[in-house]
Amino acid sequence: MTFFAPVLVAIVVLLIASVKIVKEYDRGIVYTFGKFSDTRGPGIQLVIPAVQQMITVDMRIRTEDIPTQDVISRDNVSVKVNAVVYYRIVEPAYAINRVEDFRSATSQLAQTTLRSVLGKHDLDDMLSKRDQLNKDVQDILDHQTDGWGVKVTNVEIKHVDIDPTMVRAIAKQAEAERERRAKIINAEGELQAAQQLDEAAEILARRPETMQLRYLGTLGEFTNAKGSTIVLPIPLDLLKGATEMLSKTKKVS
Repeated sequence: MTFFAPVLVAIVVLLIASVKIVKEYDRGIVYTFGKFSDTRGPGIQLVIPAVQQMITVDMRIRTEDIPTQDVISRDNVSVKVNAVVYYRIVEPAYAINRVEDFRSATSQLAQTTLRSVLGKHDLDDMLSKRDQLNKDVQDILDHQTDGWGVKVTNVEIKHVDIDPTMVRAIAKQAEAERERRAKIINAEGELQAAQQLDEAAEILARRPETMQLRYLGTLGEFTNAKGSTIVLPIPLDLLKGATEMLSKTKKVS
């Protein structure tokens, strides 16, 4: 009995040391004599001490802040951009065996990709097409990290900071653009009004009675006016008729 007691104790201690608990959101990467053997799921797992080793990998979505990057846009505007990357491990064996530190590697790759993608666009695109830029950066990152067992789920550009001097220049440019559009709209309005007046003149020239109706309508507008002085326009036809009558009167006399 004295001989079996230490052996029994050693077996119990060995069993206790062999038991590993893997959480629901973790996966266990098992090495046997230093060689990758298998991937263990959540629950109780047996790992032989001194023979096997297990490294757990968190499978939950990770958040990685991209530090502020100095970017020169395609139209030579200097901006400071920062973003955030969301990613998760889909192949834990790849993430451990194929890259030394997948966290650092993903962060460094995200920084260089962000500078590269934004540098191909104008400042206006950075400010107005942020959703498309987010997708472009995400697609490139996801493609390059696929071999690491990393899945990039989302990229969000948080801030695009512009130098104050550039802000004033952009404000002036926007004001000039608004004035240009206002002048164009005003010119288009005048052109349309001139076209309408030209068409109205042609109609009035073909139908003299229409001119008389217009004259009567104008008289009604003056009558309803609040002013005390009323100026009545005299049609040219009436003046012509009066001139003819005066001429006939002089001939008779």
